[in-house]
Amino acid sequence: MGFKKGFLWGGATAANQVEGGIFEDGRGLANVDLMPHGSDRYAIGTGEKWIDRIDDHYFPSHQAVDFYHHYKEDIALMGEMGFKTFRLSIAWTRIFPLGDELEPNEKGLLFYENIFKECKKYGIEPLVTINHFDCPMHLIHKFGGWRNREMIDCFVKLAKVLFERYNGLVKYWLTFNEINMILHFPFVAAGLRFKEGENKTQAMITCAHHELVASALVTKLAHEINPENMVGCMLAAGSYYPEDYWKSICDDRESYMFIDVQSRGYYPNYALKWIEKRNAEIPFAENDVNILKENTVDFISFSYYSSRVSSANPDKGKQTESNIFASVVNPYLDTSDWGWQIDPLGLRITMNEIYDRYQKPLFIVENGLGAKDKIEEDGSIQDDYRIEYLKKHIQAMKDAVDEDGVDLMGYTTWGCIDLISNGTGEMEKRYGFIYVDRDNDGHGTFKRIKKKSFDWYKKVIATNGEDLDN
Repeated sequence: MGFKKGFLWGGATAANQVEGGIFEDGRGLANVDLMPHGSDRYAIGTGEKWIDRIDDHYFPSHQAVDFYHHYKEDIALMGEMGFKTFRLSIAWTRIFPLGDELEPNEKGLLFYENIFKECKKYGIEPLVTINHFDCPMHLIHKFGGWRNREMIDCFVKLAKVLFERYNGLVKYWLTFNEINMILHFPFVAAGLRFKEGENKTQAMITCAHHELVASALVTKLAHEINPENMVGCMLAAGSYYPEDYWKSICDDRESYMFIDVQSRGYYPNYALKWIEKRNAEIPFAENDVNILKENTVDFISFSYYSSRVSSANPDKGKQTESNIFASVVNPYLDTSDWGWQIDPLGLRITMNEIYDRYQKPLFIVENGLGAKDKIEEDGSIQDDYRIEYLKKHIQAMKDAVDEDGVDLMGYTTWGCIDLISNGTGEMEKRYGFIYVDRDNDGHGTFKRIKKKSFDWYKKVIATNGEDLDN
């Protein structure tokens, strides 16, 4: 049986991790521009430490891999691989440099229009994340980020400009990337920086509610402007295995509670209790309940890198380093160079869990292996480890479709071209089929080199996932 005809194979990136050119053509300063490489990165990302200006830190996103000047070359390489879709995000401050201007920045709009037209040349359907960890610093200073309801109008205005300008060029949209990351990396996910002594849960829930209302309004707007538009939500997924069974249920619920709202249209009772127990409340405004109820998403997208393990005693035993989420080490799994546990079956389990929960089409929009790649003497990059990782995960994905009946729209590997790591700011943590000559300290030529996995993935796409052999 296999994957459906028209299955959307491709790769994924984010503006702040690939574009560079942060001050070109009128772009403004965003929160992600103040995420340095090094030991301060995590504390800043969690909102515990503040940086308000570019200082003597090294900020890798400022040049990233210079997609801003290489997009034609990069999209041509994606076309050569046979991509059916390319997931990318919009840098909010390219369109509205401050975030609250009356008129958008034409040079920013034209940049993305040219990208989408370039994609169409190769038969590639853009999959656009409107907000991938991106908040104008002006709005953080003015409003405190998403803790202020004024952000909703700013975001809806951005989306309206995008839907109207790119009508006919873009059909597939995601509102917020990994919305559950508000609970784990709040400055990155919501421009949230904590005030001394405040109830942090209240601040995070306030931000999340405002993003959920904004997402619903934007979903409504997308359908009004073009009924063919399809809008999805997006979460950082990965099922919890139970060392402690009840704790695994609670951990899974914490991951899903915002997606429950986007997919079902209301806060489930367990979420209301979770919030209440933490002395917080949802800042409902008039008509919020109806807005959420009437404007649910068309499909569920998610990232999957590894499964997790729940323990009632998180201090017990060794912890993994998996994508910011705390987890006890699973002794039955291998790990990556960065301590992330490798679990293809976990992807199948996660797909079934999400599909059973929502009964809406799924789209895997991030999956991949961050690894150190070596250029051989002959100039080749023999990344068989990446091929092996992807092969096993695609097979698990296929099993979920063939044997379990999961409705899957497509699959985009994370970092189809090497990019800056969101978690660590490193360049040497490489995911791509395309190598970029750039190191952790910002040195390199930006030269693009095809890895061995480039031709392998090209074959996978050409056979619609039937030939996975290396």
